[in-house]
Amino acid sequence: MSAARPRLVVLVSGSGTNLQAVIDACACGRLDATVAGVVSNVASAYGLERARAAGIPTVVLPHGGRDRANYDRELADVVASHKPHLVVLAGWMRILTDAFLSRHPTINLHPAQPGAFPGVGAIEAAFEAWQRGEVAAGGVMVHHVPDEGVDNGPVIVWEPVPFRPGDTLDSFTERVHTVEHRLLVSAIAQVLGTDLRRPAPPPAILPGR
Repeated sequence: MSAARPRLVVLVSGSGTNLQAVIDACACGRLDATVAGVVSNVASAYGLERARAAGIPTVVLPHGGRDRANYDRELADVVASHKPHLVVLAGWMRILTDAFLSRHPTINLHPAQPGAFPGVGAIEAAFEAWQRGEVAAGGVMVHHVPDEGVDNGPVIVWEPVPFRPGDTLDSFTERVHTVEHRLLVSAIAQVLGTDLRRPAPPPAILPGR
């Protein structure tokens, strides 16, 4: 990979399926970028295994018992060591403070339409609202993270995910994840000012969790 390619640092707290989508898009040349590092606040996060399988440097930085601002300053230093052009939150389950955000341009993926169901459990909340007849669709958005607000930064891209008759939470969740993987790669390209170069790769062989 050329050192001239834009460098990404991805923050994950869980399984890392969206991280995998970014890794695959970079590896096949669809996304003109390099995942320079992956950081997690959870030592058991499977996203770390995905990064290691791809030869990407990983760092575990647990946050338990830490002052939030002090933790974010250390996190910012760790991320800075990878010299990123962009930080991508892909299932990062922690609100970042200005101690981090003032140093690194950051985007976040959230499985809901803009303004709907902020915070954790958005897919489940949308599904329950549909069952009550309150909504006809969930959605996925990628947004900038300029401050400490929860899932309310300026939207880069978003897409509705309509409910279908007979949907279960599992079937709806699967469709949301499919949109997430595509939309996150598209948003990264848009923020970096690059074009997606070829069709999306097939799903990764590495198992999800």
